[in-house]
Amino acid sequence: MSCLISPEQINATIAFHGHSCPGLAIGIRAAELALRELDNPKDTEIVAVVETDMCGVDALQFLLGTTMGKGNLIHRDHGKMAFSFFRRETGRGVRAMLSPDARGGMDDEMAELMKKTGCGKATEAEKLRMGELRASLQDRFMTLPLDEMFQVTKMDHGAPRPPKILQSLTCEHCGEKTMESRTRRFAGATLCIPCFQMVEQKI
Repeated sequence: MSCLISPEQINATIAFHGHSCPGLAIGIRAAELALRELDNPKDTEIVAVVETDMCGVDALQFLLGTTMGKGNLIHRDHGKMAFSFFRRETGRGVRAMLSPDARGGMDDEMAELMKKTGCGKATEAEKLRMGELRASLQDRFMTLPLDEMFQVTKMDHGAPRPPKILQSLTCEHCGEKTMESRTRRFAGATLCIPCFQMVEQKI
């Protein structure tokens, strides 16, 4: 079963991101899954929590309207190809983890070719093969049934709290205003995180 997002939306997502790639395809399908599981919420109703900072996050921003500025896109730097989506009014959500089988066994060959390409040692034939594998993987991602592409877990709690405007405090070292929840106390002084890291020897 192919992706149900329209070709026009897919092309617009590619234009927003700047190029087409397997990572963006993962995000497009994750957005499709979010719309399916949460009954097509408006962008003000949905919250996305991403555990990666890869290309697919741009697809969520474009297709779902989840952004850092609106407080409904939250990045947790876990290094996992996982996305959680919640409806604010109900707290209901799902977590979608890319299935290991979704890559169709291409990982080992791609990893070796990417290593060679990254250090400039790939032959022209290997570069061509790398392009073929990327295209094949992207096509696979765009055509796999969602339930084969992702391991989906239902969640009835754990939705992030709505964003709040907090007081800003002045860092006593650099003098810059900093959100109160991001300050640290050290030797009786209120410091922003960068200044705290300069003086705290254990970090």
